[in-house]
Amino acid sequence: MSYHFDFGFLNGNLDTLLSGLKITLELTIASNLLGLILGFLLCLTTMSRRAFLRWPAQMFIEFFRCTPALLQIVWFFYCIPMMFDFFIAPVPLGILALGLNLTAFNAEAYRAGVQAVPKEHLDACVALGLRPWQRTLYVVLPQALRTATPILMTNGIGALQQSALVAIVAVGDLMYVGTRLATETYRPLETYTLVALIYFALSIPVSQLVRLVERRHDLAMQR
Repeated sequence: MSYHFDFGFLNGNLDTLLSGLKITLELTIASNLLGLILGFLLCLTTMSRRAFLRWPAQMFIEFFRCTPALLQIVWFFYCIPMMFDFFIAPVPLGILALGLNLTAFNAEAYRAGVQAVPKEHLDACVALGLRPWQRTLYVVLPQALRTATPILMTNGIGALQQSALVAIVAVGDLMYVGTRLATETYRPLETYTLVALIYFALSIPVSQLVRLVERRHDLAMQR
């Protein structure tokens, strides 16, 4: 291989790259928070006995799980302003699109956790006279969260990776900035390699943490 890597293009461009990284982190953290909170609420809605609540929630999940995330992002950025005649700033709109996508996947993770809660624990809640919100908050949520944590964390890594899709709608995240630098400096190999390493460096600690949580959960289940 005769190609020689030259990262000299970073001189003067490092701040630009860091600004893109900052937006990527904002998108990832905010969409994860949105997905964790709304995902549990959506999970409870899908398990409701009332069909008028359950069916729309299930359709929401199927829509976001069965359509490409890229298509969802493009739809949010171009169709919502046209349909409702109002404009949302690019970063908040990106957070909304990524967060709703993550909500659908997290809802399924929570549902598996809720279904794993022993029936005896729910019967005990009734015997103790706990109200439905108390049963949900103090008994169901902690146990469901414990079971669903590895999947939720894996979904969180996926949200980091999917955040790169907002580059197609010109949100100045890490991928968008990297693409611009690759074009301006004529160094696509170095630029995209560096961007890939940054995504890898952000993802690998969480990935290792997921494995640790899974091992601890397996040990707890064996006791």
